[in-house]
Amino acid sequence: RQTSMATKSYGETEKRIIKFLSPADVKGTGLLIFDYENDDDAMWIYMPAIRKTRRIVSSEKSNSFMGSEFTNADMATSSINDFDYQTLGSRIINGTNCYEIKALPVNDDVSDKEGYSKKVIYIGKTDFVMRRVVFYDLDGELLKILNVEEIKMIDTKNKTYLATNMTMENLQTGRKSVINMDEYQLNNSLSDSYFTTDYLEE
Repeated sequence: RQTSMATKSYGETEKRIIKFLSPADVKGTGLLIFDYENDDDAMWIYMPAIRKTRRIVSSEKSNSFMGSEFTNADMATSSINDFDYQTLGSRIINGTNCYEIKALPVNDDVSDKEGYSKKVIYIGKTDFVMRRVVFYDLDGELLKILNVEEIKMIDTKNKTYLATNMTMENLQTGRKSVINMDEYQLNNSLSDSYFTTDYLEE
């Protein structure tokens, strides 16, 4: 499946829009995400078959994103306040020395929304870029592993990095989903109109 995506930062809020370009059965489908640093994210999906945009409610965020091993929640950034964090130590991930951090949901509502009882996150010590996330299901069993296979610095001045290839492997089903970015560019003058439900339906 081929998609296009645009992202823009508004301080503590990041807005993202994803549109499916092919194949024909998903062409025109779109997802609009508002990531809030200290609050629940907001998500809307447009389905061209019914020509309707609807908001994705909390109970649907743990559902599969377009049939992939990523969930709707995985496509957004979790609120910092939704988890308690503990540093477990250090570990080398794909040649990079990383902090090993355990993230536990602060309550059952967050667990249900995310679909996970625990995450273990590996963050590069020098660039603070995520290299791997290990997910545990609501019964505490190992569920999925997200591996970031390729990272590129796209803005040397601001030291901005982009994960251009990542794989989500479901260890319980044996399925994998891969996100690969073929092209990318910086555009500081990106219009705010892209991040609206009106544009989602164009």
